[in-house]
Amino acid sequence: MSALAALTLVSQIWAGLSASDRPDETAASAALDALPAAPAPSLHIGRPEHLASGRYLSRWTIVRTRTIARTEPVATSSPVASLATATPDRTPNALTVLRTTTDAAGQLWVKVRLPVLPNGTVAWVRRHSLGAYQTVSTHLVVDRQRLRATLHRNGRLVFTAPVGVGTDSWPTPAGSFLIRSELTRYASAFYGPVAFGMSARSAVLTDWPGGGFVGIHGTNEPRLIPGRISHGCVRMRNSDILRLAKLMPVGTPVTIR
Repeated sequence: MSALAALTLVSQIWAGLSASDRPDETAASAALDALPAAPAPSLHIGRPEHLASGRYLSRWTIVRTRTIARTEPVATSSPVASLATATPDRTPNALTVLRTTTDAAGQLWVKVRLPVLPNGTVAWVRRHSLGAYQTVSTHLVVDRQRLRATLHRNGRLVFTAPVGVGTDSWPTPAGSFLIRSELTRYASAFYGPVAFGMSARSAVLTDWPGGGFVGIHGTNEPRLIPGRISHGCVRMRNSDILRLAKLMPVGTPVTIR
């Protein structure tokens, strides 16, 4: 019998007795003290904690089924690009989520930034063609003038390092992009220990394998960094990109300026 049920029973018995029949209060109190303690609650509510500000959060998703991105959130609007489920590197095709809306038929559409030329192209994709939303609080900035990359988390600087960028003939493209993949175990030391695939594409090397996508990777020539040394990719010293790999998840937005 629980402590509450026992207390209720004692109260009912007490109420039904006359004053002369009621037991001594001291004895009743002792009987209650002898009851087993109530079990600890199974649910424990801890102290409240502050959540991270939504100001620094960004959303991304992957293409779950092959689909067509369109100019407007309408099934009859003009196509912009065909989106596959995988990148040329055989990793999930990740997209930045910008906003959502519902069409007249009740279908949900998502506005995304596309990995196509010209860089910065946006379009609408049906929600059912995409995977679950993911969020990150990191943001990488590559400054082509200062030849430096900086990573922020929740608005706070957590990483900075010098970089190599594209030459005048093969420039690193400017704009807003997305870290779509993290790749390791390259056969060639040219790419260093880690490479990040981005949604950025070269506007001058479109005939390169995979369509001229631009990445961030290590190097076997650290003496050239910082500098304007690449065909568009962002290069880092191997020690720096290994540090970055511990701090920057896939889905991080990238600003190249």
